[in-house]
Amino acid sequence: MSAALKLAIFDVDGTLVDSQQLILAAMMAAFEAVDLPLPPRETTLSVVGLSLPLAIASLCPKASEVQLARMVAVYKQAYATGRQQEHLSSPLYPNAKETLESLWAVPEVLLGVATGKSRRGLDFILDAHQLSGRFVTEQVADHHPSKPHPSMVLAALSESGVDSDRAVMIGDTSFDMEMGRAAGVRCVGVTWGYHDADRLIKAGADAIVDDFDALPGVLWD
Repeated sequence: MSAALKLAIFDVDGTLVDSQQLILAAMMAAFEAVDLPLPPRETTLSVVGLSLPLAIASLCPKASEVQLARMVAVYKQAYATGRQQEHLSSPLYPNAKETLESLWAVPEVLLGVATGKSRRGLDFILDAHQLSGRFVTEQVADHHPSKPHPSMVLAALSESGVDSDRAVMIGDTSFDMEMGRAAGVRCVGVTWGYHDADRLIKAGADAIVDDFDALPGVLWD
């Protein structure tokens, strides 16, 4: 008898790829477009993981709807332009690809993505790092409410046919942990992204890891 399927769902920005320089550059362009000051670096990066409109609104709560729409449009354009520049690229974190490949090679393990990126943005990352075809379910911001709403994880479970008690959400922010908890799956927080370990634990992380090598050992209890 074959083993029951398991599903590992990965966030992207701050979990698989280090996109902070590109995000900051695009945010700077967005704020400059409406003559508003960009918040401090830590504050700006703290909203990574939310859908873009919600992230910008969180950073700029007093902005008008017209300003917010302009900022979102400028961010998208600046991000698309910036990812063509080598110094603003989004490299994989150390051992990310090796870990994904080792998990992908296990017959009963399925891989998925749940990201605040757009479909186009995710496709660019997967193509750039030769990861296309590795994920059986790819949930993006185009089709779901922003994290921490559980819609992305619930859709991933439905598409993969894996029960919630055999699935795990891996991410670097409290939004990922809250999303996973709301969907009833195990949650693993990674500390190399945008929220620290204390915040991840408070948000419901079942386990915390400091590097990719430690990840396979804590995915399923």
